[in-house]
Amino acid sequence: MPHWRRIRPLRRSLSALALAVAAVMAPAAASAAPADTAAAPDTAAAQGASGGGWNDYACKSAQHPRPVVLVHGTLGNSVDNWLGFAPYLVRRGYCVFSLDYGQLPGVPVFHGLGPISESAKQLSAYVDRVRAATGAAKVDVVGHSQGGMMPRYYLKFLGGAAKVNALVAFAPTNHGTTLSGLTALLDYFPAAADILARHTPGLTDQVVGSDFLTRLNEGGDTVPGVRYTVISTKYDEVATPYRAQFLSGPDVKNVVVQDLCPGDLSEHVTIAMTDKVAFHEAVNALDPEHATPTTC
Repeated sequence: MPHWRRIRPLRRSLSALALAVAAVMAPAAASAAPADTAAAPDTAAAQGASGGGWNDYACKSAQHPRPVVLVHGTLGNSVDNWLGFAPYLVRRGYCVFSLDYGQLPGVPVFHGLGPISESAKQLSAYVDRVRAATGAAKVDVVGHSQGGMMPRYYLKFLGGAAKVNALVAFAPTNHGTTLSGLTALLDYFPAAADILARHTPGLTDQVVGSDFLTRLNEGGDTVPGVRYTVISTKYDEVATPYRAQFLSGPDVKNVVVQDLCPGDLSEHVTIAMTDKVAFHEAVNALDPEHATPTTC
């Protein structure tokens, strides 16, 4: 794969980050309180209604009775993050739902910037909404980046363990990120660090050693009754070092896509958007009784 194709997603992510940081400098984005989207239809509902195949609240599946809730990453949203994976699941008979969370006032499209503990409350309300609509006792959750880590707060502190069967995470920030060493620069620019902490806590909550992560990981990575799968790439340039994504504990499986296919060049964004190796491993985690070997 040409080098420019590999770095294009990163350039888009960095551009999005610049837009988000610029937005929080504006008066309209002075508050980091997330919007309440639990009761209102989210943007992905339109995707399902227009033929995308997911967020169909009438969906029933005898083959896969547990709905799958997709949780986007930082600066993502309920549609764009899942344009590859959601249809992949729908074609395999899953009922698929996705939410927006962590919105900042005045910042459209780029979500996941609000306090992660508050975002977990939005996930909690959304899971209840999906369970009520489908009649399912439990759901499975699949997340990307922050969306792979944030549900652990829901499981551990908000009663989610009783409502979730499995958590599958693409490139999660489970133990924080150094952002390829860039977070160390915050020590030299305390004013910038303060602005980020006050206005985009969803970013600073994910930095290695943050108060949020210290509390989340205190006493162990997992809770009883939930199966955990982490799917990582050694070429991750955002959730770094990539081994910090791994979890420890019972019912945990940590997968590196290059261990399965050494020629896989996916990085942080593409592992959740286009990587069929990662997709196949995720489906194996959702339905382990019918798992099949992953091939390149």
